[in-house]
Amino acid sequence: MIAINDISFYFGSRIMYENASLHIKPKDKMGLIGANGTGKSTLLRLITGEYQPDAGNISKSNDCTLGFLNQDLLSYDTGNSILSVAMEAFARQNELQHQIEVILHEMETNYDDKLVEKLGKVQEEFEHLGGYTIQSEAEAILEGLGFSTTDLQRPLREFSGGWRMRVMLAKLLLMKPSLLMLDEPTNHLDLPSIQWIEQYLQTYEGAYIVVSHDREFLDNVSKTIVEVSMGRLNVYAGNYSFYLEERALRREIQQGAYENQQQQIRQMERFIERFKAKASKATQAQSRVKALEKMELVDAVEDENATVNFRFTFDQQPGRRLVEMKDVSKSYGDLHLLRNTDAVIEKGDKIALIGANGRGKSTLLRVISGKEPHEGENKLGYNVKIGMYAQHQLEVLNLENTIIDELKEAGSNRSETELRTILGCFLFTGEDVFKKIKVLSGGEKSRVALALTLIASSNFLLLDEPTNHLDMQSVNILVQALQQYEGSFIVISHDRHFVSQVANKIWWLENQEIKEYLGTYEEFKYWDSQRQKNAVNVPQEKKIEVKAAPQPPQNNSKNNGQNDIEEAKKELKKVQKQLEEIESQITLLEKEKKEIEIQLSLPEVFKDAKKAAATNDKFKQTTQKLNKLNENWESLALVAEDLENKTKQVR
Repeated sequence: MIAINDISFYFGSRIMYENASLHIKPKDKMGLIGANGTGKSTLLRLITGEYQPDAGNISKSNDCTLGFLNQDLLSYDTGNSILSVAMEAFARQNELQHQIEVILHEMETNYDDKLVEKLGKVQEEFEHLGGYTIQSEAEAILEGLGFSTTDLQRPLREFSGGWRMRVMLAKLLLMKPSLLMLDEPTNHLDLPSIQWIEQYLQTYEGAYIVVSHDREFLDNVSKTIVEVSMGRLNVYAGNYSFYLEERALRREIQQGAYENQQQQIRQMERFIERFKAKASKATQAQSRVKALEKMELVDAVEDENATVNFRFTFDQQPGRRLVEMKDVSKSYGDLHLLRNTDAVIEKGDKIALIGANGRGKSTLLRVISGKEPHEGENKLGYNVKIGMYAQHQLEVLNLENTIIDELKEAGSNRSETELRTILGCFLFTGEDVFKKIKVLSGGEKSRVALALTLIASSNFLLLDEPTNHLDMQSVNILVQALQQYEGSFIVISHDRHFVSQVANKIWWLENQEIKEYLGTYEEFKYWDSQRQKNAVNVPQEKKIEVKAAPQPPQNNSKNNGQNDIEEAKKELKKVQKQLEEIESQITLLEKEKKEIEIQLSLPEVFKDAKKAAATNDKFKQTTQKLNKLNENWESLALVAEDLENKTKQVR
């Protein structure tokens, strides 16, 4: 479909790509990854033709259509409703709809046979193109991306940038291009919308390339990972988890080859140095010189796993309770975000505040910080010093300052050496610290703002979507910093991997109240899935209960109790038999999964892209079957436990 052949591309003297190649086939599901500034967005613009390569070529098949979601779409402004903007994707259907309306209007005064015939043809094509269902299709996608039914008729210009980007995404999805290119779509989506688009992309009929720093999103939507590194495009035939394992193996092989070559070079250089002056060995020495000149050097493996080697401390230790909220309410007109809610934040709490946008998460942080007026009591504890990070803080950075000067002016009383060490943790090394803020990218500004927040000696942090615009390496640094941070924090994030690494409590807003789960995100996911299953299973359990306990005569309660026991025992035996069958299947699948894992580690498999892809697909299918069986087992185990309890209660 698209062939990228040995392209080179330069920004001034900076090499973005050199002899890079990639082939995109129909139905490819690609994740495009790499550090910020390596050229991921540039590659997408090269594919669209907006940029032209300095060398090499990009060829496309004649029937290839492109859809590109990028930041430039935020500038699109109109007074039209978001539904009509999304439906602009149906250009031909809209044209036919207009023709139908014109013909019908003309037929009001001129009922001519030719007009009737023309109307029939237009309506036939309109129906063939699904014209009568396009509005419902557009509504379904917009609502899947988080818009309410009442939002659909609101003008686009009433929405913020993130919501406008969702409209543009909906429009692209409705166009169904041969190749869909999404540049960091999860930056503009909340968790329910991310999960919705994951499901949508998993069934998307065309090909797509997704640029994302969300590891779990990439795991769920990509079957191939393309890594941009050192001007090359490195292809891995699997999802992001497979990429991590395969890259580690490739790097180990590369490092071994590099060390062996370096040893060989040292031996040749010693021979040359030793014998170049001896006539009897001069010819051999000269041949080694030529061999060295022709040798294709193996690159050393660069260490991309930056670590935080600085502890972010604070001067004042807070009391046991940091915040106590009682009967807190917050409304904007008729919009009620919080209503008589209570919460307590204690020392050591690392809270992730999750959920859909528009529920009031950012408002809640401002209420806690004291910057948002509200009803009810919000009481800060002893010695609590709040530090807050939000996207608007990028706008208050002094653009004329250098990075190091910006940190000096923060008033942390740290020496320049300490500040440079901190900036090194955030990937600003050497002369980078003297760059002016105004020349930094969005991701770099975010790192500066995060560094400012962490050096402020605050013992309680409020972080509003800190991972937005950060690449994976920067997210990893933030994870390490928060894991080492000795204070408490609340973080809003839709990055599930990030949340799973830093939080020991989960908050979400439900019915205008703060709900709390005491545990990690992984534990919360399991608990929430069980809660939903139990809610679904309630009618079934009631049905069993009715069957086990029919309406009894008033004078025969003893016999009915005995009948209840017998019915419960029979049902329990059936469930236990099903559990045994599932356990046998789980044992077999676990064995099969281990065998596939062994295959994936074999050189003849991972070096062959087709074999690796087929084996990886088999691994994913086996894992999915195993997960499904485990879920079924857990559900049945709950039913068995409930039946056992009923027999005990009846007795």
